[in-house]
Amino acid sequence: MYPDDLKYTSEHEWVRDPGEHDGSVRVGITHYAQDALGDIVYVSLPEVGETVSAGSTCGELESTKSVSDVYAPVSGEVVARNDALDATPELVNNDPYGGGWLFEIVPSDRGELGGLLESAAYESSLDG
Repeated sequence: MYPDDLKYTSEHEWVRDPGEHDGSVRVGITHYAQDALGDIVYVSLPEVGETVSAGSTCGELESTKSVSDVYAPVSGEVVARNDALDATPELVNNDPYGGGWLFEIVPSDRGELGGLLESAAYESSLDG
């Protein structure tokens, strides 16, 4: 349920570091988060070129139940956003680790990635 190739935040975001040459990482929300939110009906994402700071609010997810902030897992520049979510926000529910990704960041300090949770640590944090 929580892929081992991802890193996680305590705010329920995931980060995929594909190790590609541009250095960007992809960000989304976890299965746990999308399940707790319910049916996502609107997604607000940071703009390409925007600089975000780790732990700061950079977007919102609106569901039939509530509105939830999206937090930047690392500091850096937003280099891509999943514009498919404008028309089909339910992708976040249907495929949170694939087609439901939110945005991509080029980290200003790749060392911040080391401070994120591994899959097992994230999963155990949910039990508390």
